[in-house]
Amino acid sequence: MKTQTDSKTEITFEDFKAEVLNDYKIAVVSRECSILGRKEVLTGKAKFGIFGDGKEIPQLAWAKAFEDGDFRSGYYRDQTFMMAIGELTIEQFFAGLYANTNLEEEPMSAGRQMGGHFTTHSLDSNGHWKDLTKQKNSSADISPTAGQMPRLLGLAQASKIYRNVEGIDTNKFSVEGNEVAWGTIGNASTSEGLFFETFNAAGVLQVPMVISVWDDDYGISVHAKHQTTKENISEILKGFQRDEHNKGFEIMRVNGWNYPELIDTYQRASQLSRKEHVPVLIHVQELTQPQGHSTSGSHERYKSEERLQWERDFDCNLQMRNWIISNNIATSEELEDIEKSAKKEVREGKKAAWNNYLQPILEERTQVVQLIQNAALKSDNKVFIDKQVNELLDIKEPYRKDVISAARKALRYMISESFSEKEQLSQWIANYFEKIQPKYSSHLYSQTTLAATNQKAVNPTYNNQPPMVDGRIILRDNFDAIFVKHPNALIFGEDAGYIGDVNQGLEGLQEKHGELRVADTGIREATIVGQGIGMAMRGLRPIAEIQYLDYLMYALQIISDDLATLHYRTVGKQKAPLIVRTRGHRLEGIWHSGSQMGGILNLVRGMHVLVPRNMTKAAGFYNTLMESDEPALVIECLNGYRLKEPMPENIGEFKTPLGVVETLKEGTDITLISYGSTLRLVEQAALELHEVGIDAEVIDVQSLLPFDLNHDIAESVAKTNRVLIIDEDVEGGASAYILNQLIQNQNIFQYLDSVPKTLTAKPHRPAYGTDGDYFSKPSAEDIFETVYRIMHEVNPLDYPKFI
Repeated sequence: MKTQTDSKTEITFEDFKAEVLNDYKIAVVSRECSILGRKEVLTGKAKFGIFGDGKEIPQLAWAKAFEDGDFRSGYYRDQTFMMAIGELTIEQFFAGLYANTNLEEEPMSAGRQMGGHFTTHSLDSNGHWKDLTKQKNSSADISPTAGQMPRLLGLAQASKIYRNVEGIDTNKFSVEGNEVAWGTIGNASTSEGLFFETFNAAGVLQVPMVISVWDDDYGISVHAKHQTTKENISEILKGFQRDEHNKGFEIMRVNGWNYPELIDTYQRASQLSRKEHVPVLIHVQELTQPQGHSTSGSHERYKSEERLQWERDFDCNLQMRNWIISNNIATSEELEDIEKSAKKEVREGKKAAWNNYLQPILEERTQVVQLIQNAALKSDNKVFIDKQVNELLDIKEPYRKDVISAARKALRYMISESFSEKEQLSQWIANYFEKIQPKYSSHLYSQTTLAATNQKAVNPTYNNQPPMVDGRIILRDNFDAIFVKHPNALIFGEDAGYIGDVNQGLEGLQEKHGELRVADTGIREATIVGQGIGMAMRGLRPIAEIQYLDYLMYALQIISDDLATLHYRTVGKQKAPLIVRTRGHRLEGIWHSGSQMGGILNLVRGMHVLVPRNMTKAAGFYNTLMESDEPALVIECLNGYRLKEPMPENIGEFKTPLGVVETLKEGTDITLISYGSTLRLVEQAALELHEVGIDAEVIDVQSLLPFDLNHDIAESVAKTNRVLIIDEDVEGGASAYILNQLIQNQNIFQYLDSVPKTLTAKPHRPAYGTDGDYFSKPSAEDIFETVYRIMHEVNPLDYPKFI
């Protein structure tokens, strides 16, 4: 059902007719999938459905303009487009609806995302890049409205980089920057800030981006008059229209039921954006949504009868059908044959998809029922076990949950019994989790040799008398080495270009490497990260700079919902090895303190979070990450840029390993754990504690995600039998995360002679000024006295109470 997209100088009527009728069949198939998909949800076979009905015809026109190498960044209405470019079959559509965990049968996400979320595979089975220029590409969708927009900016910018920056190996990624990034969004979602931020940035950057706004006048039940000024997104964006004096957008409008005008509009948009790198907005108006927003409700509740009748009359499929007949392209009878054939194909595809989903579960049920029954024959509780079996067998279409739950409950009735059949059941349960759990949990991080944790440490080397330089100099020279070593590396952010970042860590690098590789951006954190995500998905190695960690909050939704989940939600078939660079810790004041670590740690699982204590460690992390294929957040110490550090000889080569702690001072009485700038206070307190006879061991965590992979902290606690975690985050934040790691994963409880303690900031943002910092966050005195009180509890004679 692939739509022919190759342009032809001459075409016969028969060729023209065949292409039009093929398009019409795709539209009918897609519509029938939506109709039957809704029924599958309402009958309970699927959990939720959100479909592309009413958007079929404009997506057919879009597919004709979409070329190999192009990228889509869309939302959950684009099923017709995916079918038209040959990347979604009927069976795959329903496999997604049923959450089939077989990636071959459900290639979008192997059931990890609900239906309507589309992707193509950028990576082969070994995690290596496929040739993206020889396939049509779709970046993996996310549900949050407008969340696809920031990534779209980066996908488009990659073409600009590939076209204009020399020295990059474009093999597999670009053909002279001639690719277009195509975005789709519903009219109501254009109310989101992410849409406006992306739209403005694209106009500034002048990247090959075409945004289609599917406008059906509603956002769920809310009419456009409550969504958009003037009820018209293209009307209020007129100020972005380019003219002979100013660059900007080309804005086009077209009715979504007009097949020939849609084709013409998309062809013009494609040529303009592809050749001249002009961003384009296509406002596709007068669309309908025949089944309402989703399976969670009915649009008859909020649309008038007049509106519903208009939607029936101007249904895009019906309008195309009328156009075909009125232009004598085909007869009504010919179209009826197509419709009957299409509906039959959809019914058969649905049935096949359901059988493919259900059959493995039925086989698993058969296996475990036999094992349970064998065990029941030996058990004194046979009657209760048989009840579990019968309840499982009564379920006509079981979930895996039903299968494993029955097995686990049956095993409970044999707790005090011992026989081989029980052990066989127990082993089956263990094997089942080993086999099935990865279907839902694998690929959170890279499973290739390029994984960041596979990169070996390389220590900095120094001459006999290394010069002492500001930490920023080490960073600057290391970034310079990165840009020389990796031609596809680039960095961008607020003040990152001309002045070399606010702390001069990029001083002079824009002049040396060019404005496209070391670039300033506007104040727009979400799309700074989005630029990085999109470019990383196309083979570049971007470093997105967020000026302060506090401002990461503007981009945290994109980082959490898109970047951190990308590898997981595609089961390792897409990746975005973006480095997010920022700075935080210990600056004085509510808005620049940079200590929201607990929230960040809980929201970015799927990427690494690194907290180097100085700039040499930070530079080593950047070198490590540039050799890996995973995303990461690096948080530099905000007050460390002017502190002196010895200059390494092997700039650009040394690597700080991930998940490895460093012992800064050995001791025997207590283990003190911290990270970042707070370590300086911990080291100071450790020296002062030594004066009163307390020998503290000081450990730098360095890496929060991953955390202490070698369990070195457990070895330390086994020696000292006491632990204190010092953190400038609020209580229950990163300190609670660290303590949980130590208790749950490293089992330090067995070594403890004292209650494990945390010392954190007060439960508010730090007040401004030196005194505000002192009374808001742990001080050296706080650390000293907390440790002393612990030792007083251990030995009150040697450590008498003094405060």
